[in-house]
Amino acid sequence: MGGEERCVVELRSAGRGLAVDAPAALVGSWWPQVAPHLPGVAPGGVPVAARAGVRPVAVPGGAGMADVRRWLGAYLHRLHLAHGTLCAHAVCVQPPDGGGAVVLLGGHGAGKTLVALALAGHGWRVLAGDVALLDCSDGDRPSVLGGTRAMVVRCRATARWFAELGLPPEGSAVVEVSDRPGLAVAAPGGPVAVAAGLVVDVDGGLSAADAAPEPVDRHTAANTWLRASGHLLDRVLETPVGPALREVEDHPAHLRRLAFVRTLAGRLPLYAVSGTPERIAAHAARLAAGHQRAPGVC
Repeated sequence: MGGEERCVVELRSAGRGLAVDAPAALVGSWWPQVAPHLPGVAPGGVPVAARAGVRPVAVPGGAGMADVRRWLGAYLHRLHLAHGTLCAHAVCVQPPDGGGAVVLLGGHGAGKTLVALALAGHGWRVLAGDVALLDCSDGDRPSVLGGTRAMVVRCRATARWFAELGLPPEGSAVVEVSDRPGLAVAAPGGPVAVAAGLVVDVDGGLSAADAAPEPVDRHTAANTWLRASGHLLDRVLETPVGPALREVEDHPAHLRRLAFVRTLAGRLPLYAVSGTPERIAAHAARLAAGHQRAPGVC
């Protein structure tokens, strides 16, 4: 857009740099609202001037704050993919003893955050609030490098299960809860091995039958990981004209992602479970304990 003030800066995500040409407002009033929704960006990690000679990626002109965030997410998807890391739509939690993490999967509204809230109430640490960085480049299990810091919940569903949070039950509004005691999303100091993945479906009332988690077959697991790993590309932009987010991932990059998806499906145990947040949380704890590595195993 003609006359738009721009800036060329570098932002850091899980130790990796991304140079971007974006609206100047990104490093001003927008950054505090954008940063928590970008995977791997540390608190206070305001972008700095890009180094000379580095070619930046360009956010299309005329994009508002929400679309700038979406474009940055898509470019981070490509950046991390080049380093063997998937940006997966998932909440990631770690047991109080510091053991292997559990990755909570599911579509919008499935209850990933509700299960994470239940686990946080038992001392679990939330490593990623909505998008998790899963490194697949080394070892026989993936590891978590961090993720998004925002932890957004739907008021009505959350008020039903966690009345103690004091959220309004009416309407379908969403609210950020990571600023509440015990719910802060904290990136790990280093890679954390993943013990298991869990596809959750929060359903039923307090008297619903308690069903055990069911192992997900390899083909279904691969498709589940494929959908989760395309999350930052599959978003509708508010800007009605111009390129689509999916164009950020070219064919070679897509084939690379498919290879990592197959790796996840073949090496990481994945289960599906439905029930209340507390019951699913109890299953997650048992799965984490049952899939921990033996001491000394890398």
